[in-house]
Amino acid sequence: MPLDFPNIVPENNLRLPDALTIKHGPGPLLSRFVLQGDRAVRRMGIHLRIRHDFDELVYANKQAVAGGSWFPLVSMFDPDYSDLRPENSYWLSGESENGEIVLTGAFRVFYWPESTLADEAGYYFCDRQGNPHDCLVTAPDAQAISGVVFWGGSLWIRPDHRRQHLSELVGRLGRAFAAARWPVDHMMCLVRTFLADKGIAHGYGYKHLSRSVFYPDSPMGDLEMVVAYLSATESYADFTEFLANSLSDPEYFGTSELAANRFENMVTRISSEPVVHGSISLS
Repeated sequence: MPLDFPNIVPENNLRLPDALTIKHGPGPLLSRFVLQGDRAVRRMGIHLRIRHDFDELVYANKQAVAGGSWFPLVSMFDPDYSDLRPENSYWLSGESENGEIVLTGAFRVFYWPESTLADEAGYYFCDRQGNPHDCLVTAPDAQAISGVVFWGGSLWIRPDHRRQHLSELVGRLGRAFAAARWPVDHMMCLVRTFLADKGIAHGYGYKHLSRSVFYPDSPMGDLEMVVAYLSATESYADFTEFLANSLSDPEYFGTSELAANRFENMVTRISSEPVVHGSISLS
């Protein structure tokens, strides 16, 4: 079963830089990456916030699903199905100047000291009692993904903000935040096979692909998913490269986005909670 690893929990709904307290990983690199990433997004008029109120994400998702613009959340990111708490999960909302959510990413951190992704993959879909969905794991590397494991998903960008390279940055910022809070061993997500074939996972910074995880008769039908992952050390190298090649260019964001974004979907939600300001803490 998934367990929690002790960590510092920030207040809900803080701006991303304000929520960051670096306890693990290379502090100067992580703080610089988060600050420059946040600055790049703010130049586009978007404010990034770290949130634990997954009911708000569910509400936004349901509104968009009713309008035909988004798929339902997987149960791993739905608090009616999954044990989502500030100690083990968070989601990133990007809000425009008038409070509309224009992007999201959802993230879990699992502590699997005596199990692996091969044992735990069924929790991607689970029932209201928390029982995992049946799955078949043939990905050989799933046997090695254990310890403190970051699992990302639910990356959506509203259509009017796509094709601006945001998808390349949002997942990386989610990983950087996790690397600062937890002694992460592996960072991963599951991607559809056609996205893996198109190289989208590599564009998001994942270095390795391992096939496959099958979910027969899931809420989304019969699915084959590919494990996209990298180690914590590889993630630090990726942050360094992205800083040098993308975040150092003030004109990079706001230009042509990855082709993958035609598969992303939108959120339309006005947040009622205020922004709380503060400062990054390295401790």
